[in-house]
Amino acid sequence: MDESIDRTLDAVGPRLKRLRLQRDVTLADLAAETGISTSTLSRLEAGLRRPTLEQLLPLARAYGVTLDELVDAPQTGDPRINLRPIPRSDGSVILPLTRRPGGIQAYKFVLPTGSDDAEPDLRTHEGYDWAYVLNGTLRLVLGEHDLILKPGEAAEFDTRTPHWFGATSAGPVEFLSLIGKQGERAHVRAAPATLS
Repeated sequence: MDESIDRTLDAVGPRLKRLRLQRDVTLADLAAETGISTSTLSRLEAGLRRPTLEQLLPLARAYGVTLDELVDAPQTGDPRINLRPIPRSDGSVILPLTRRPGGIQAYKFVLPTGSDDAEPDLRTHEGYDWAYVLNGTLRLVLGEHDLILKPGEAAEFDTRTPHWFGATSAGPVEFLSLIGKQGERAHVRAAPATLS
C-alpha cells in the first residue's frame, strides 16, 4: 500500500509541470494565483518536494481540475464509467460529463490557444449539437458562417452542416457541448412574458 502511495506522489511533479506548460502559465503567474512561492512550485514540479494537501488544493483550483485528476488517483466506483479527461494530440482535452446509453451526451472541451488564420477542417456527421462557451473565445465555422462566440453565448445546429470548432489567438477556450442523435435537440424553456 505504501509503495502505491509513493508512486502516485512521485508522479505528481511531472503532471504539475505538464499542466502548467499546457496552459502556457509561468511559475511567477502560478505563484501569484496560488500563494505558493515560485521556488516551492519549481521543487514540486522537479519532484524534489512532495506536495501537501494545502498545496494541491490551490493548484487544482488554478488548473480547473479535481484533486483526483491532479494526482491521478486510482479509479473508484463503477469501472464501466470513466469520466476522466481525454487529452488529444493537438493539446485539447475532452471531459465526458455523462455516460448513459442513448440520449443526449454532455462533454466539456478545453482547446488551447489557436491561430486566427487557422484553416478549418470542416466535418459532418449525424446528430445535433448545442455548444455553450464557459471561458475564452470560441470560433465556430458553420457552413459558410464564421462565428465568434464569447462566454455565455451558445449555438445549436444540425451536425450534417459542415462545422469546425477552434480557439482564437486571444487564448484557450472552454465550452460545453451537448450532442444528440439526429433530430434530438436540447429543449430550452424561457419564462413566459409578463402581461403589463
